[in-house]
Amino acid sequence: MKRDFIAVSDFSAQELNQIFDISIRLKKEWKSGGNRPLLKGKTLAMIFQKPSLRTRISFDMAMRHLGGDALYLSPNEIGLGKRESIADIARVLSGYVDALMARVFDHAHVIELAKWASIPVINGLSDYNHPCQAMADALTIIEEFGTLKDINVSYVGDGNNVAVSLMHICAKLGANFSIATPAGYDLPPLAVDLAKKIAEGTGSALKFFRDPHEAVKNAQVIYTDTWTSMGQEEESAKREKVFPPYQVNQQLVSEARKDVIVLHCLPAHRGQEITDEVADGIHSRLFPQAHNRMHAQKGILAYLFGKE
Repeated sequence: MKRDFIAVSDFSAQELNQIFDISIRLKKEWKSGGNRPLLKGKTLAMIFQKPSLRTRISFDMAMRHLGGDALYLSPNEIGLGKRESIADIARVLSGYVDALMARVFDHAHVIELAKWASIPVINGLSDYNHPCQAMADALTIIEEFGTLKDINVSYVGDGNNVAVSLMHICAKLGANFSIATPAGYDLPPLAVDLAKKIAEGTGSALKFFRDPHEAVKNAQVIYTDTWTSMGQEEESAKREKVFPPYQVNQQLVSEARKDVIVLHCLPAHRGQEITDEVADGIHSRLFPQAHNRMHAQKGILAYLFGKE
């Protein structure tokens, strides 16, 4: 039976840890001279409605390193749900390739692809969540602290798709998650309700603040993202007036624990949500985190194909 990767909340803690174990093993193997061709003969079709640097390259290279192929499909080539129905696209591609990765605007589109495809579908990003990013985030934290359990993770900024997946993976793996958002930019209520339900079983503490200084007290991880995501460009002037108090700068970082690390999913708008001093400073793990997109996705791919 095929398995999709649409949201981290769809997986048990045991399953997520199994994927991390595969990712860590494959990362060590790659650094020791290269990966075995676990996915030889497999092809991943990559559907993009939104442009990408990390998602495209990390999936492409993950497939190549594991002996498979990746096929890039631009917005003009498919026109998801416009030129042709999503159901038809999913069924056609299911006969050509072995898995689909879709980076979309509307979460309903990736749900629809998964419904009609007979092959695994991976959510490369939607307006609701970003599960592959959360896997790379968690992998980075595990490499730093040895675990996610009981680690204090603080997110500062917009309650967006990245924050949703980060909250859910923290809840799943027993990390304590705090978030500071301005009024009107909170996490979606349904996503919060789901996180609270998950946290009841794992002991994860979830806290919601307006004040970023409150949110980062005792933080071991400070996470931020751009104030204006793709598709929100018309709001940028308004957001640039609202979000400056939520900038991750040296002062804010100094209020967390001394061993704090700073994460950002990138691309970063330096001088807005994060300063150069922090992004390039001793607490930054921005680039190991970005590189872990590839390693986390190797784990996801190998797991979905049942190859490790």
